[in-house]
Amino acid sequence: MDQSRTPVLEALQAYRSRGDITFGPPGHRQGIGADPRVLTILGEGVFASDVLTLNGLDDRRLSHGVLEHAEALMAEAVRAERAFFSTCGSSLSVKAAMLAVAGPGEKLLISRNAHKSVVSAVVINGTQPVWVHPHFDTERHLAHPPEPEDVRRALREHPDARGMLLISPTDWGTCADIAGVAEVCHEHGVPLVVDEAWGAHLPFHDGLPAWGMDAGADVVVTSVHKMGSAIEQSSVFHLQGDRVDPVRLRQRADLLGTTSPTSLSYATLDGWRRQMVEDGTSLLGAALDRAARVRDAVADLDGIDVLGREVVDEGLAFDIDPLALTFDLAGLGITGYQAAEHVRDVHHVNLGSADTRRVSARLTHADTDARIDRLIEVLTALVAAAPTLEPAPTVDFPSAHGLELETVMRPRDAFFADVESVPVEQAVGRVAAELVSPYPPGVPVLAPGERITQEAVDYLVSAHAAGALLPDPADNDLASLRVVS
Repeated sequence: MDQSRTPVLEALQAYRSRGDITFGPPGHRQGIGADPRVLTILGEGVFASDVLTLNGLDDRRLSHGVLEHAEALMAEAVRAERAFFSTCGSSLSVKAAMLAVAGPGEKLLISRNAHKSVVSAVVINGTQPVWVHPHFDTERHLAHPPEPEDVRRALREHPDARGMLLISPTDWGTCADIAGVAEVCHEHGVPLVVDEAWGAHLPFHDGLPAWGMDAGADVVVTSVHKMGSAIEQSSVFHLQGDRVDPVRLRQRADLLGTTSPTSLSYATLDGWRRQMVEDGTSLLGAALDRAARVRDAVADLDGIDVLGREVVDEGLAFDIDPLALTFDLAGLGITGYQAAEHVRDVHHVNLGSADTRRVSARLTHADTDARIDRLIEVLTALVAAAPTLEPAPTVDFPSAHGLELETVMRPRDAFFADVESVPVEQAVGRVAAELVSPYPPGVPVLAPGERITQEAVDYLVSAHAAGALLPDPADNDLASLRVVS
């Protein structure tokens, strides 16, 4: 295929050139009706590019195949057989992929270090999760993806499981042995779905970890807005092989997705794919060089350690994305929450994920030398400022297996059950009826249907006191928890 083509962008340009007038959505009529005060901030181009595919970029019958052509180009570019665009983010894409593999009441193996969107999918889809627990790095208080043998063990114990969902890379940049897990899944005749939300860039440079399609996964979900050039909520799920029916996958996505997708997302996905095919190797190569420069600079800073290949070992991570810069601040005596708030307030720099001891900065092809200089400057200033900040509160970190809670009810049943709110200290031993996910990165400590333990409560209460944001529970201050009556 001609990878220089951008069907969505070309259709948008043709729409403008023709001077089409549309008497359907969107109501702003490509910006004519937008408040001038809004246009001053957002710009006219945002509204001018907001055009429906149906009776807009394409005709009533979608006979020009604009979207299908763009998706086919994407699939070829990343070495998949099929690609499906989503404008509701990977939160929707992963739900659709999971539902295409395991329906209501069916078992699905899931890596327990999954994002809250995965656990939400378990509730919405009504599947029975079989949690495959990650390897907990007690030295760094960090969870790494499960290994092939963990998946093999789970499939032996649950031969009726319909497939496996694996998360790689993690929020902190560590990667799973996707090829090894895929081999185990295929030996048992089930598909592997990879939630690769942080890995949209991986197919375009051989200095990066193996990407899911190349490693043999059946379905791979990517959030192109995270590491690519597409706008927020732009996601793609990719398919190969015959273990997952493409019709089933598209219908499940259609069941959950919007009927009013934005052309802004489609157009930026289309353009990013062309950019990566033509220039991805050089752009990502430059990003890798800049990431190495940050790592070298941080090595000279007392109190900050940047996560590197020392975690690539048996029982830890299989690989690591070098563009994911995870800074451990334990040596500074402050939390990641403190660091993130300080550099935003003082230096107007926003970092990525933060937790009780680390912050992250993910580099993309868009980061320039000047931006890298600024990051190094801010980290250097943080070291100097750390003694003036409040000492890090004590956090009751869980033990190696402390968050491997027992699932005693199907998550959907617990979430929709009759519930009651009880003081958090009285929740131990009860069955959780809500998600509790320190955010970001948003990996649930408690999922509906799990029996709450003292260790989990101690960790959550102390982490909240240390600055963790808990957006999921009804009581964001965690004075109480919703449990099954």
